[in-house]
This record gives sequence, structure tokens and C-alpha cells, in this order.
Amino acid sequence: METRLFIRLWPLFLLTLALGGCGNSSHSTGPTGDENPFAALAVGTDSTLEVMTWNLEHFAKNGATTSRAVTLALEALDADIVGLQEIGNAMRFQEVVDGLEGWDGYRASSAGYSINLAFVYRTDGNLQVDSIQEILTDDWRAFPRSPLLLLGSFDGQPIAVINNHLKCCGDGVIDEGDNGDEETRRQSACLQLEAYAEANLADRAVFIIGDFNDEITDPAPNNVFANFLEDTEHWRILDLVIAEGPASGWSFPGWPSHLDHIIINQNAFTAATRSEYLVRVPALATQLSGGWTEYDQNISDHLPVITRVLF
Repeated sequence: METRLFIRLWPLFLLTLALGGCGNSSHSTGPTGDENPFAALAVGTDSTLEVMTWNLEHFAKNGATTSRAVTLALEALDADIVGLQEIGNAMRFQEVVDGLEGWDGYRASSAGYSINLAFVYRTDGNLQVDSIQEILTDDWRAFPRSPLLLLGSFDGQPIAVINNHLKCCGDGVIDEGDNGDEETRRQSACLQLEAYAEANLADRAVFIIGDFNDEITDPAPNNVFANFLEDTEHWRILDLVIAEGPASGWSFPGWPSHLDHIIINQNAFTAATRSEYLVRVPALATQLSGGWTEYDQNISDHLPVITRVLF
């Protein structure tokens, strides 16, 4: 994609908008105030676990400008675990990891067209990461990008985060008689993710995150998330409140639609009911002088979705 507008992201002298900001982060070691255009959107705290999903659309779509902007956003938001999608450039991904003090990262390499899944995560707080690996690798139709599983613990609580990027497109109708139907493939992925978590991760707080390329508000019988939505005893889609809200708050403004989700199992329910809990789509584009145009040209066509919980 051609870059029609080059805007340096560092340093920036911008009007700082406080939309959605928490303002009580004590994690971050990066720049603050006017030095970081995204600083007003801080979410992380020392005592809470923050999990975020972010599709970075053909990363890095504007080279070093993109990797620097992503680094600044991650510093500011200050999550503990970030699942990334469409990480095509390994060198630029490493630039992001190297630019984050007290962080590490892992990028898969099996996806077609190099649009790989990745994690970046904190190494200097209550989070302990034990392993990262691909799972459910034998069903290409359901998972054109094999899910990436992170296992670890936070403040002693065993956790699992499954990062996904499901098949795109379709006509909005589940056709179970056609195994190539896009909605059927996403429905199969959701069923397999649930089964895998229940069989292998029952003792952990599970976060199933990613770009699911489908909307959780679709009506039955064509809602690919029905297994999660109907089993309220065991599963909760945290961002349902966002999907049911105004389009201005959705993660994919260009359609507009809300395609990026965070699903938790019952082991995380209590952590998501405390006063520290939140789920939101950080309004990163509003922090740039060029607004959505600058954000889309230099960073992504998706906004992240982040949750904060307290165990």
C-alpha cells in the first residue's frame, strides 16, 4: 500500500485527548506526557492482568514508522500480554520487542503469506510465561493460521491465552453442508477452541482472543459464536457490551464492524467482576494529529481490544 502522507511519530507535539484513559498505570518505563502521543490511554497497573488483541494489518505496513508507533502504543497502554495478528516482518517485530524495556516476544512462522500470529509480554512483573506453542495444527479449514497458545501464571494464578486469526469473508450464512463455507469454518474453529480449552486447560483462567473475522451480535442460527454465547455457565465474551454499543467504539472502523474479541472461561469470571475490571477499544487514532487517516496509513486498519482483570 502506498504511503500518501509521511508523519513522524517521534517526537510529536499533539493535543492529548483523555478518551478512555485510566491514568493510574505504574508499570510503564517508557516515555510519558507529550513524548508519547498515546500516553493518555494507559490501562495497566502493577496488580492487575491486562490481556490485549491487536491485528496489525500486514505489519509493518510503513516500515520503521509502523514499528515505532506500535512500540509507543504498547508502552502507553501497558498491557501484560498482547496477542498480535498479521505479523509479516520478523525484523520489524523484533524492533518492537527490543524497544520495550522489560518485555519479550514470540512470533510464529507457519502462516501462509507470512501473516503470522505473535505475542509480546512483560517479563518484569507478576506475569510468568512458561511456554508458547501452536495448537490445533491439523485442521487448515478451521484454522488457516494455527492458534498460538501461551501458558503461564499471573500472581500465582495459572492462565492460558489462545491467540487466533480466523478465516475472513463470507455471506453471513452458516452452510454446514459446505465445508468450504467461511462461516462454517469459523463455527468449527469456535467449537474446537472450546473443546480444546475444556480438555486441556480446565485448571487455568483461559483467554481466547484474536481477530475472529465475525460479529458476536449476528442473529441465530448464523452466529458462529453460539457455543460460547449459549453456555453462560462456562464462557463469557467480554466485549459483547462493545459490540452492542455504538459503531464509534468498534475495533474495525473501516467497515464498520467489531471483529476482534476476548472470551474467558469460568475460572476468570470473578477476576472480571472486581472494581478494577474493564474492557475497551483504545481510541488510538484520536491521539494522532492526522486522526484515522494517519493511523490507517502508518499502523493498521484495526484497533486493539484490551481487558483488565484482578485475580
